[in-house]
Amino acid sequence: MANRTIPRLLQTPAVILLLFWMLIPLGMTLFFSFIRYVLNNLRNPHWTTPSIENWRGFGNYQFVWGQDSFWLAMKNSLVIVTSILFLTVILGVVIAVLINRSFPGRGIVRVLLISPFFVMPAVNAVLWINMILDPVLGLQGLAVSGINDLSAGLKDAPLIGWFFSLWPELEPISFRATQTSSIAVIMMVVWQWTPFAILIFMTSLQSEDQQQKEAAVLDGASTWSQFRFLTLPHLGRPIAIVVMIQAIFHLSLYAEIEIVSRGNGNKNLPYYIGELVNNNIGAASAAGIFAVILANIVAIFLLRMVGKTLME
Repeated sequence: MANRTIPRLLQTPAVILLLFWMLIPLGMTLFFSFIRYVLNNLRNPHWTTPSIENWRGFGNYQFVWGQDSFWLAMKNSLVIVTSILFLTVILGVVIAVLINRSFPGRGIVRVLLISPFFVMPAVNAVLWINMILDPVLGLQGLAVSGINDLSAGLKDAPLIGWFFSLWPELEPISFRATQTSSIAVIMMVVWQWTPFAILIFMTSLQSEDQQQKEAAVLDGASTWSQFRFLTLPHLGRPIAIVVMIQAIFHLSLYAEIEIVSRGNGNKNLPYYIGELVNNNIGAASAAGIFAVILANIVAIFLLRMVGKTLME
């Protein structure tokens, strides 16, 4: 009994500090969500300070719940996170399996593949939206212009000119527009976080049972059958862990959305809360509680998925 008491006593200060670190901000957010707390209000200056006298009950929650922008932010959050998770897992598995084989320069390739993960999110967004996706000066604009010039020059060529005369003139895509800004965010985040998935999957593949694969080869199993029935089940646990960790991070995306379009068409929950917090602290706190509930629902679902995978 004494052997258990001493470690618990030693852990107590850290546990208490962690509880205060978590509970105080959460408690303040809950309190603000139930009061009228508006920073700039000339008609009601008493609302500019947090006070129990400004009690509003569930009014802030009703206000946020009735906003179309809140539901748009909720939908965008789920779409962006789901798309990023799907693409990073697929690309991570495929690339990890490919570079797991021996080939000249494999070490350099591995380092280059992992390096995007260490780029800061704001820098990543600036590079993508200006140097790659810009419709005029970016690689996209230069590529579209080059293709149009090439097709225009080949319209008068013999034998193949008729084909290029039917070729339509391509227009570059503006990824800052409402319809495409979410796609830009998904692409740049997938580029940055796929190396994380590759690193986890590549490490897991090092422990794959090679005797099973050799037996499968002797039995005449195809490469696809080996991947489907041996490699993919072996990667079940790492995939579940990657999904859980990335979901937690991607639910709080902000820098990429701000830089790409300032929330025009790709506003998620953190960005929506950031807009409210400029003035209406009460409504922003209520939206923050909704975000906490959503994050916990996602976390519970993912933890169960990870636990089920680990038990298999």
